[in-house]
Amino acid sequence: MTLQRQIVFWVVSLIVFVFLLWLLKGILLPFIAGMVLAYFLDPLADVLERLGLPRAVAALLILGLSILIFVLALFLLVPVLIDQVGKFAQNLPAIAVALAERFNEAAPQWFKELLEESSGNLSGGTSEIAGRAALWIGSLLTSILTGGLALVTLLSLLVVTPIVAFYLLADWDRMVSRVDSWLPRQHVETLRGLAREMDDAMAGFIRGQAVVCLSLGLFYAIGLSIAGLNFGLLIGLGSGLLSFIPYVGSLTGFLLSIGVAIVQFWPNWVHIFMVAAIFALGQFIEGNFLSPNLVGNRVGLHPVWLMFALFAFGYLFGFAGLLMAVPLAAAVGVLTRFALRKYLTSPFYLGPEVPTDMARRRLK
Repeated sequence: MTLQRQIVFWVVSLIVFVFLLWLLKGILLPFIAGMVLAYFLDPLADVLERLGLPRAVAALLILGLSILIFVLALFLLVPVLIDQVGKFAQNLPAIAVALAERFNEAAPQWFKELLEESSGNLSGGTSEIAGRAALWIGSLLTSILTGGLALVTLLSLLVVTPIVAFYLLADWDRMVSRVDSWLPRQHVETLRGLAREMDDAMAGFIRGQAVVCLSLGLFYAIGLSIAGLNFGLLIGLGSGLLSFIPYVGSLTGFLLSIGVAIVQFWPNWVHIFMVAAIFALGQFIEGNFLSPNLVGNRVGLHPVWLMFALFAFGYLFGFAGLLMAVPLAAAVGVLTRFALRKYLTSPFYLGPEVPTDMARRRLK
């Protein structure tokens, strides 16, 4: 098979694969979640297997403990979070109006006049914005409860995901060996190297970033709750979970917590600075300890490319797309870097008269 035919074959295969994903996006979520869970827990299963446990027993033990932790968190946290979400949505217009009043008290006169010229009346504009925000949050919660997390989908996620994760976790090494046996023998070492790069990149995000998000969420939630901030548990956990999107989680949590703190503690600046210090300390811990040790530079994705992948796959495939976005973006990144290395040592870039050893030296 010529190189041109190979390229055509793999491009067509990729198009068909993406089309099938889009066609089946309505049922993908529990299966994608099961795959991500199995991939996340695979190193722990390997450790138990080396200690002498059969692979199936190790998979069952790990999954059972994971389900137990999830159920405990479900009973302990979910009722509190649901209560805080409802109260936060109800109080958001009042919070926005109170922030506008604080702004009226503290902002310079020339700035308020500028805003009044551009938007008419400041308080009226703020009330309108607050009303729109409340309506948007209400519609968002309604769409979540009646759409992607409807009862049937939620039940399928809770039932199908553990089953898929168990079978994949029990047969993970066998599946990897089977796929390895299908690789074309003349390119097997190259493909294995690319697969190792992809695995390193995906592991850095799926395993490393998941631990970072969970750690930050717990730190923010506990810190804000100790500081006495209203909705501290909700804002802290939400900020930590959104940290898989670069800068979005920390910035969103910081702005929300500072806004709530100003309304709640004004004019006590000590508590407001305490809330800001919690986020500053969290960012310091993440940037100097968590991310360098758990994620490092293994992902190899630029933050802009990562955000684009998350939004694009989320738009196309919903929540399942968010789970697929980073692994697929990491795979595309590895393949792109490999193609670029080949291009920089090829006659297309250097010309037909450049020797191969010179091309390799130039690439280094």
